[in-house]
Amino acid sequence: MEAVRSVLGWECVDCQSVLIFLFVFLLVADVLKNRAPANFPPGPWALPFLGDLLRVSPTRFHLQIPEFAEKYGKIFSLRLFGGRIVFVYDYELVCCYQTDILGSSSGDLLSGPSETLVWGRCPWSRPSSRRATISLRRKPFNAQSLINNAVSNIICCLVFGDRFEYDDKQHQYILETFNELVYLEGGIWAHLYNTLPGLMKRLPGPHQRIFTLTQDLLDYIQTKIKEHRESFDPSSPRDYIDCFLTEMGENEDKESGFDLNNLCFCTLDLFGAGTETTTTTLHWGLLFMINYPHIQEEVQAEIDSVVGSSKQPSVTDRANMPYTDAVIHEIQRMANILPLNLVRMTNKETTLDKYTFPKGTMVLPTLISVLRDESIWETPHTFNPQHFLDQDGTFRKREAFLPFSAGKRVCLGEQLARAELFLFFTTLLQRFSFAAPPGVQPTLEYKLGATHCPKPYSLCAVPR
Repeated sequence: MEAVRSVLGWECVDCQSVLIFLFVFLLVADVLKNRAPANFPPGPWALPFLGDLLRVSPTRFHLQIPEFAEKYGKIFSLRLFGGRIVFVYDYELVCCYQTDILGSSSGDLLSGPSETLVWGRCPWSRPSSRRATISLRRKPFNAQSLINNAVSNIICCLVFGDRFEYDDKQHQYILETFNELVYLEGGIWAHLYNTLPGLMKRLPGPHQRIFTLTQDLLDYIQTKIKEHRESFDPSSPRDYIDCFLTEMGENEDKESGFDLNNLCFCTLDLFGAGTETTTTTLHWGLLFMINYPHIQEEVQAEIDSVVGSSKQPSVTDRANMPYTDAVIHEIQRMANILPLNLVRMTNKETTLDKYTFPKGTMVLPTLISVLRDESIWETPHTFNPQHFLDQDGTFRKREAFLPFSAGKRVCLGEQLARAELFLFFTTLLQRFSFAAPPGVQPTLEYKLGATHCPKPYSLCAVPR
C-alpha cells in the first residue's frame, strides 16, 4: 500500500509540475508574442491572454475611446481581438492616415473566411386606403422594419437584379438574420472569441449563433449565385453578380479575387452594408425629428416650397433645399453609426506622428473623434443643423464631415447612400408628420452592436 501511495503521490506531483510548466510556458509565449514593438503607441498594461478585454464595455466602447485618448494620447493602443490595435483619435491624424497612408481592410466575418468575428418601391409611396390612413393616425408603430424593407430592395435590385415583396417570408428572414448578426457581432461574446478563438470555438455561447446566422446568409446568396449562373448571358449583364461572373470568365482565379467564394462574400458585404447603414441612419433621422419638432416643421416648409405636395422629390431638388440638406448631414453626424470606423491593417511599416506601426498592425482611425471634435464643431454634442449653414442660410460643406470615411478606403456606396437618404427623408416628411405616441417622452437612447443604432421605439405618422 505504501508503494501504491508513493507511486500515486509522484504521479500527482508530476501532473502538477506538467500543468505549472504548461501555464508558465503559455504565459511566457503570450508575453513574447504580444509585447509592443519599439516606438509603438502607448496604452494600458494588458492582462495575459485576455489583453484589455476587461477594460472595455461593449455597450459604451465608443464613449470610452475619448477617455483612453485623454490618458494615453491621441494615438494609443489596446490589446483586443487577439492582437494590438492602434486607435487614432484626432481629426487631423485621422485624415492623414485615411488619405496619405496605405492600409488594407482587416479581415472580418462578413468579408471573407477569417478567425475574426466583427462586420425600390417603398410601402408609404403606394396609394393608401382610408382604413390604413386612420390606422396610421391612431396606432403607434415601429418604422424600422418598413424602412429596412424599402432600403433593402434598392440594393437587391443592384446586386440580385430584382426586388422582393414586403410579405416575402424568405426575404424577411434574411433581413431579420442580418439584423441579429449585426447586433451579436458587437457583443462581449464576439470579443471573447476574437481574443481566444482556439478556446471559444469549442465552447457553447451566443458566439456560436453568429456562425449559424452567417452560414444561413451565405447559403441564401449561394442559391442566388447558382440561379444567376443557370441563366447567365455574358453579353447582357443584369446586376452585380452577372458583372462579377463576366469578369471571372470560365475559370476561377483566386489570386485575383475572381472566384465564386469571393463573389459570395462580396455580395454579402454589399447586401449588408447597403441595407444596414442607410436603414439605421433613417431610423435615427425620424427619432431626431420626433425630438425636435420645430426642425421637422422647417424641413416640411422647405419641401412644400421647393417640391410641393404632389410632385415626387428628386435628387436634383437637393441643390435648392439647403436646410433639408443640412438636417440630413446633421443626422449623419449625430447618428455616428460607425463611431469606431472599420479596422484597417498596414501593408507596410508605417509612421504616423511620432509612432511606428509594423507591417500587419491593426489600426482604427476613429470617426467619433472627427464627427464630435470640440475644436471644430460649434455644438458637437447637440443636434444643430446650423453646423452646415452659413449666415445667409446657404449650405456649407465641412471638411470634418466624414461619416463615409475618406481617402482610398472611402465608402464604396457613398453616392448611392447620399441619394437614398435625401429621397427617403424628403418623401417621408412630405407625406407625414412624425410624433411620439401620446404620453411617451422620446429619448435618444442607443444600443451598440456592429453599428450605433437607436433602441427600438414607436412613433405616430400623421398624413399631411
